[in-house]
Amino acid sequence: MIDHQKLKPSFEHAVKGVHYAMRENQNLRIHLILAVLALVLAILLQVNPFELAVVELTILLVIAAEMINTAIEQMVDLITTEHRKEAEIAKDVSAGMVLVTAVGAIVIGVLIFSPYILRIIDIAL
Repeated sequence: MIDHQKLKPSFEHAVKGVHYAMRENQNLRIHLILAVLALVLAILLQVNPFELAVVELTILLVIAAEMINTAIEQMVDLITTEHRKEAEIAKDVSAGMVLVTAVGAIVIGVLIFSPYILRIIDIAL
């Protein structure tokens, strides 16, 4: 049975976390703007449902990676304020995770959108 007394605060904390990440993380806001542009492009190009799902999952992956990165950076800052090699590595690897997912998203976007764009260019010529 679902305990609604515990479920509601869980959602409230989750929403608060999303709000914090969007408010405090400039990179997340950039990813969200690019995500909206990618979705608008997908709609305008009328990509097929499977390709749209791939675009949406890719967006989800990048945004999740950015939020995980934010959480790791905040946790590292909580644990230590002094410069330590281990803290630097944790932050660098976390940022690298976002970079890998973002580059992957670009590759996926090129693979999905380029045939549609090339077709439009071909028609226009």
